[in-house]
Amino acid sequence: MNNHQRFSWAIRFLCFATVGFAALFAPQTRSAHAQSEAEYAKRRKNMVEYAVRRAGVKDARVLKAMTATPRHQFVPKAIRSTRSYLDAGVPIGESQTISSPFIVAYMTQELDPQPTDKVLEIGTGSGYQAAVLSPLVKEVYSIEIVEPLGKTAAKVLKKLKYKNVFTKIGDGYLGWEEHAPFDKIIVTCSPESIPQPLIDQLKEGGTVVVPMGERHQQTLYLMEKQDGKIVRKALRPTLFVPMTGEAEEKREVKPDPANPTLVNGDFEEGLNKQGFAKGWYYQRQMTLEKNTTSEAGSYIKFKNDVPGQLSQLMQGFAIDGRKVSLLEFQMDFACETVTQGNHKEALPAATISFYDEEREYLSVHTVGPFKNTEARKTHFRRLRVPIAAREAIVRVGLFGATGTASFDNVKIKKAK
Repeated sequence: MNNHQRFSWAIRFLCFATVGFAALFAPQTRSAHAQSEAEYAKRRKNMVEYAVRRAGVKDARVLKAMTATPRHQFVPKAIRSTRSYLDAGVPIGESQTISSPFIVAYMTQELDPQPTDKVLEIGTGSGYQAAVLSPLVKEVYSIEIVEPLGKTAAKVLKKLKYKNVFTKIGDGYLGWEEHAPFDKIIVTCSPESIPQPLIDQLKEGGTVVVPMGERHQQTLYLMEKQDGKIVRKALRPTLFVPMTGEAEEKREVKPDPANPTLVNGDFEEGLNKQGFAKGWYYQRQMTLEKNTTSEAGSYIKFKNDVPGQLSQLMQGFAIDGRKVSLLEFQMDFACETVTQGNHKEALPAATISFYDEEREYLSVHTVGPFKNTEARKTHFRRLRVPIAAREAIVRVGLFGATGTASFDNVKIKKAK
């Protein structure tokens, strides 16, 4: 495979924090030109089927809201026709993204919105999450700290007549005291811990859905206020874009972009209580297996029997292209009876994608794709890092192929 072919294969993985594969190849029409609302509706229905329902969101009310909400209206015009209905987070400017459809639907489902609820959203962003919540609750109060985003979101929500959504520009971690208390709170950015004002403004018995943790190691939590205190339940690993302003600068644990590394690349830390591989996220059709040979340890195995179906694992990390020009990547890989999926790109592989400080795609390297049966082998690559790179994502999986594929000892390090 020459470089041009390799890039052609990997270009499908452009979007930051892509959580699915099948939806990337869902039928899309006239992508280079403005599309009719009927065409957008068709793509939206397809997105909900592939990227939301099949990925595990079952709440009929949430599926209906996702199908009805015109996601393309919340995406910048320049990329509206091509990226609105991908199963991916999409840049909206100001170093922020509109969350992937699965994450929006999943967080909405876990919030368990009711018709009488007053909901506070922290991080309006594009306004898409608030729009999805609008038909499911009584009122949505949404706060955005980045002024240009807040103004744009308010205009779009007003134009689309979401009359029960109220927005303001300000520090969301201070809450919206004059409208408190709230039945539910949804946080679409990632603090290290839940801010006290939000706890104070939550009703007794109320719930919060929030991603928390280190910059590239976050967990989505469902929290309930009991006797004035927060009781939390871990849901699943996830990745959100960094916060803006003082809160992000004051993180106690910060990444080291000059010395990038992966967490639990040998999978020896096992699975957490929810059945997810520690340190990794957006897991689909994966199991943790024990080596039956004399070798000690564990590895991950993907199995898929439906062409195009999601089967993958991902992890993000910080990297500064000004300090790291070459990156060493290695992994152990094996596969059995692999059959190409619905498209020629649907084959097992590993990809390493680089993004700039605005989370725009820069370049991607692919190890693979692999065909048929491959005995276990260590694959090693040296990768050129774009000087503008500030983030990267490693993805491993079947990517729509059928059969089985195993990965182990997935590692990165700065090349000397």
